[in-house]
Amino acid sequence: MLKLKHFAVSSFNENLAYIHKDCTAYHIDNVMTLTKVEIHGGVKPVYAFLQIVSDSSLLKPDELGLNTEAFKQINLPEGANISISIAPQAPSLISVKRKIAGNILTSSEYDAIIGDISARRYSNMDITSFLVASGSFMTTSEVLALTEAMVGEDVIRWDNEEIVVDHHCFGGVPGNKTDIIITAIVAAYGLPMPKTASRSLTSCAGVADTFSVLANVDIDETKLKKLIKENRGAIVDYNSLPIATANKIISEVERSIGLTQLQHLAASILAIKLAAGITHLVIDIPAGPSARVKTTTEAMRIRKLLEYIGDMLSLGVDVHITDGREPIGNGIGAVLEARDVMKVLRNKEDAPEDLREKSLYLAGHILEFDPQLRGGQGYFAAREILNSGRALEAMNKIIYAQGKAPQPQLGNLTRDIVATQSGVVESINNERINKIGVLAGASQYPGAGLDLFKKVGDKVEQGETLYRIYSVNSTDFAFANSVVDGNTGYEISSKGSF
Repeated sequence: MLKLKHFAVSSFNENLAYIHKDCTAYHIDNVMTLTKVEIHGGVKPVYAFLQIVSDSSLLKPDELGLNTEAFKQINLPEGANISISIAPQAPSLISVKRKIAGNILTSSEYDAIIGDISARRYSNMDITSFLVASGSFMTTSEVLALTEAMVGEDVIRWDNEEIVVDHHCFGGVPGNKTDIIITAIVAAYGLPMPKTASRSLTSCAGVADTFSVLANVDIDETKLKKLIKENRGAIVDYNSLPIATANKIISEVERSIGLTQLQHLAASILAIKLAAGITHLVIDIPAGPSARVKTTTEAMRIRKLLEYIGDMLSLGVDVHITDGREPIGNGIGAVLEARDVMKVLRNKEDAPEDLREKSLYLAGHILEFDPQLRGGQGYFAAREILNSGRALEAMNKIIYAQGKAPQPQLGNLTRDIVATQSGVVESINNERINKIGVLAGASQYPGAGLDLFKKVGDKVEQGETLYRIYSVNSTDFAFANSVVDGNTGYEISSKGSF
């Protein structure tokens, strides 16, 4: 037996176990490569890669150290007695090898793969192999099988609610925080909307990042049910809920390797919503040359896939292909996006019109899930709720019920990016703008990002400001400046200049 010790080391979703080179319970002489071990003593075994420590001041021969991720999983106090054994290879890796070889996997194989990932029998390298192999091709039946497997057994049940709604955007367009406005409108109408949101994976800010500027998003299942019962709406970080465990692990690996396959994303979205107990879902697929989905043809293919899986798993899915040619709203980054959202909810004259109209359009389609609302009337009902102030009232209730957040400040390092010629803004490259925002620090600091002053179709004069960069620290600021000098992300045509 060994005594448990917590090593305060975070390894980005990889479990690590540390033993002394003179360990009293395990001989390391023959350990030549990475060895995976099972740690016993908790309710369930914990799987981790073995690391060897030589310094007795860090770890004694009769101790076993676990990094932060593994220590949380074993859920025992320091000093507890534990034991280790060599972990056999995860059985489902055979199926991953079959997928690498180009085979079509069965539902039971996907169940086994996702089960092993949930149990953390897979290393990050194993998960990457699975993502690359399945990302090369998947049949529709395989995407269905993956979705169903990722839902898992932990599903939130909404008693006495026949309709539970949500909205999700496929992403790839900076800004675009329609979700928060939609939640306020739908809650004011009276449909239950437990909005499950995520933090940024590859963008400047996820919905959870933006809403965390306004309120606490780390809500557990019990409180979420109470919030929905009392306010009909809530916006929570789905990582705080005990659902879709494998998807959380897979998403962390996708974030670290910068790989997001559209079929995986479709399975991920639907699995999270099904696990959250959603019955009716509106999905927004922005399509544009620099969006995640490049063409309408590709968007149509994804739409049919989503609708098919929704039908097979009894989820009402309403998919809308929208204009993804430029950012939505003016702010990019959590603080700036939250500012835009609140301007729309407060009906301010300078509220971004594109953000307002898109929110009303999508909210209207969610309202039409209500069988008592006539078809085609959703937009007008949503507009009345927003214009009357009822949406703002609903949002304020949600914010205070979840816990109002302290207001972070915008970064004090700024630079105005100006037009080098007079003309008309012909296009804005979403990918470039997102990259500049990320380098400015927006994915790490809520007060970093970009504030856009010009959109597609606007006239500009030489020297006029296109957008302003905000950074919190000088290193991020320097990175953003070095990139923007090569390409601002704006194309300005002299045609129609003045």
